[in-house]
Formats: sequence, structure tokens, C-alpha cells
Amino acid sequence: MSWLYALETLRHAAPWLASIFSFITYLGGEAVFFAVGLFLLWCVDKREGFYVLSVSFIGTVVNQTVKIICRIPRPWVRDPDFTIWEGARAEATGYSFPSGHSQNAVGAFGALALWNRKRRAALILFPILIVLVMFSRMFLGVHTPADVFVGAGTALLLIFLVYPVFSRDRGQRALVCWVVFLLAISLAYLLFVLLYPFPADTDPVNLAEAQKNGWSLLGSVSGMLLFALIEPRFVNYKTGAPLPAQIVKLVGGLALALGLKEGLKPLCSLLFGSALFPSAIRYFLVVIAAGLLWPLTFPYLSKISAKTPPDGNHQLPPQGE
Repeated sequence: MSWLYALETLRHAAPWLASIFSFITYLGGEAVFFAVGLFLLWCVDKREGFYVLSVSFIGTVVNQTVKIICRIPRPWVRDPDFTIWEGARAEATGYSFPSGHSQNAVGAFGALALWNRKRRAALILFPILIVLVMFSRMFLGVHTPADVFVGAGTALLLIFLVYPVFSRDRGQRALVCWVVFLLAISLAYLLFVLLYPFPADTDPVNLAEAQKNGWSLLGSVSGMLLFALIEPRFVNYKTGAPLPAQIVKLVGGLALALGLKEGLKPLCSLLFGSALFPSAIRYFLVVIAAGLLWPLTFPYLSKISAKTPPDGNHQLPPQGE
């Protein structure tokens, strides 16, 4: 805690730094990881998108499992005299160890750096973002160094373990088998948090959050399985497109996915009350909308944004995978 107390002193002396790191810390949030994965799937390369999302998925399972097994409270709970930056409290839910934001940052930006390692800019920019997010979690007082470095180390290991699966195109059957493997992992985690006899001192709010995450993961990977089975044969969208189309694909798709994700919450609460399993339904529908329904618009977006030559004939630029 001595390191966190030193950062607390600096934070009180320069609150403007806390405001900066409050922004930086969001780069390790779920929404950023989600946006990066969808951007890659829609606009860059499907294999790279699946690679990043797979690292995120397995990392989330590992992170949540370790959290609920170790059950280490947050720094301000362990030491009531310690204060945090209040603006970071809302995002600092659940147990402290390991850091989910640090794991997300290393998973997303580390995977991007490895995939694009031949580009010097990637090897400079992404590690800088990783270090800034990791430091932000400690500077804001929501994680200890142990939380941060274990979370980052877990993601780093997963980056290299998962990479060989997507390093070359292995075809649809291999992708389906991989998603079935992810489905088995998600089901095992869900059964663990639902059935394991946790000690009496387990915080019920944190346990409920772990169970909700289990349902969310199961719904997400179920949607990924349907995507792997259907998309190559019946949708087979192209990631290449004119720049205006790429912008609409990304902005419109994110608005659809995030809007559906948040918009279904009150409906699920109305229909099912406080039950946790509707999270699986909600995330399943979000993945289907983002992976199968929204890409159906991509050919039309490309046509609309293509330049019209003087003779009035539309010419589409080459589209690549």
C-alpha cells in the first residue's frame, strides 16, 4: 500500500492528473475492447477480429475465475484510511485481484501489436497505451501493483497462446471447433459460479456479478458459434470498402450494438425481474445483430459511397477480405 499512498499524495497535489488518467483508464474498459474487436471484424480482417475477441473472451473467464476464488477486496476496503479518485469508483466493481482493465488493455493492444508487429508505429503506440492504462489503475487508487501486473501478465500469456490458432486461415471447420471450445469454457465457468459452495464470507453482490458475467459470456459465445456456422456461407461480407462506407459501418454498427445492449436491459428487467439468465439472451442478440444482420448492409453502403464517374456508371473499388 505504500506505493498507492505515494500516488494518493501526488493525486491530491495535482488533481488535474487524475482527470487525465480518468480518461486514459477507459481505454481498458469493456466498451473499448468491444469496439476494437468489431472494427477489426467489419473493416480490417475477420481473423484478426476473432483473434482479439478470443483473447478478450478467455481473459475474461480467467479474470473472473481468479477474482471469485481469491476474493481480495479493493484497496480502500482493505485500508479504510486510503482514499481513491471518486470518479473511478463506478467502474471499480467486484473484487480487486486481478485488474480487469489492465488485462483488457494488454489483451486488446498487445494482440494488435503482435498481429501488426511489422509496423513500427504499432510496436510503439500500443505498448505506450498499455503502460498508461496500467498506471492509471494504480494512480486512481482502484488497484494495487499486484492486481495490475497479474492481470497484465495473464493477458500477455494468452496473446501468445491464442495467436497460433489465427496465424493462418484454417477454414470454417477449424473456426467452428474453436468456438465450440470457447463455448465449453464459458459453460464450465457458469456452472462453477452457480454451483460451487463458496464460503459464507463471499460478498453476495460480487458473487451475483460473477454469475451475471457467466450468463453474458455464454450468450456471447453462443452468438459467435452461430456466426461461425452461418456467416461464411450465407453472408460472407467483405471487410474492404471505400472510406465513407467504412465510417458508416463502424459508427452505425457500434450505435446498433451498444444501443441494443443497453436498450434490452429495461425490457429484460420488465419480463424477468432480477433474474440473471436474461444477460445471456441480451448478449446473444447483440452478437447476432453485429455479426450477421448489420453486415448485410455492407454491399449497399459500398455502392452508395462509391464515386460516380462522369458517364454515370458506378465503379466499385476492389474489396478484399
